[in-house]
Amino acid sequence: MIRIDLITGFLGSGKTTFLHGYARYLMDSGLKIGIIENDFGAVNVDMMLLQDLEGEQCEREMVAGGADLDTYRRRFRTKLISMGMRGFDRVLIEPSGIFDAEEFFDALCEEPLNRWYEIGSVIAIVDALLPPELSRESEYLLVSQLADAGCVVLSRFQLCGGEGASRTVDYLNAAMQRFGCGRRFRLGEEKADAASVIAADWSSFTAEDYRKIESSGYQLAEHARISIGKDEGFQSLYYLQRPFTPDSIREAVRMLFEDRSCGNIFRIKGFARDKEKWMEVNAVRSGGVVMKPAREGQQVVIVIGEKLNRERINRYMGQEAV
Repeated sequence: MIRIDLITGFLGSGKTTFLHGYARYLMDSGLKIGIIENDFGAVNVDMMLLQDLEGEQCEREMVAGGADLDTYRRRFRTKLISMGMRGFDRVLIEPSGIFDAEEFFDALCEEPLNRWYEIGSVIAIVDALLPPELSRESEYLLVSQLADAGCVVLSRFQLCGGEGASRTVDYLNAAMQRFGCGRRFRLGEEKADAASVIAADWSSFTAEDYRKIESSGYQLAEHARISIGKDEGFQSLYYLQRPFTPDSIREAVRMLFEDRSCGNIFRIKGFARDKEKWMEVNAVRSGGVVMKPAREGQQVVIVIGEKLNRERINRYMGQEAV
């Protein structure tokens, strides 16, 4: 059977960055892997951010987002059937940050997927600088991802250190309690009453660190459930025409995050053009703008958030969103 891992986490938590390092570790271990990406919107920037992994040991696939839930389920199931026939040792799934983990377990229990796949690990990525003012809908999505995780990995730990990480873990435990989930988390080694949270600079991860994450498995923990519909306020705004430079996108991001009337912006991602090369753009409120060279790119910037003020954001981006 093919082992399948779910790498989940809220919008902007750093799932794609983690997946990149984890995939490299698996490939260095001699495994042939498949990656399934599902973005909340119709343009999947994260697929392009993983392009350097493509080769004999790695294939990337996309499940198009932006559709109704039943359509998404059919596409997801069809993609898993296709990948099950192609001889992978491991399949990694990175869903959108707007994702209820129950969808993953439900799909893997159905024929013929339950005969082809075995669930490996559910890995939840959490921003160590997670804001404490999440809406009820956002907090629910966070809890649904944490409840079943075999391993919780904090991102951006280097920006906040142990004290900041402790505050984030306290918030996670409070959120779990608010939704009636009995699971609790703690920094460091796992105890009988609390699961371990890994807090370290990812650049220092060794093969042994990744082995622990790979073998972390998953849990099935009950929690209160609420319905998250397409009209709950989560949005993606696409800007496809303006040729952003590194300087112009930095300034636009700064103004968007400073102006709270723009709405609750979780993440801004896409590409900027620096003379003759593309630059990958990734920005969250807690970590500012991160840019690095990209082998390929496209003229797109996406603003993702909750209850966004389209008109206000359009003004800063210099064009109408599509």
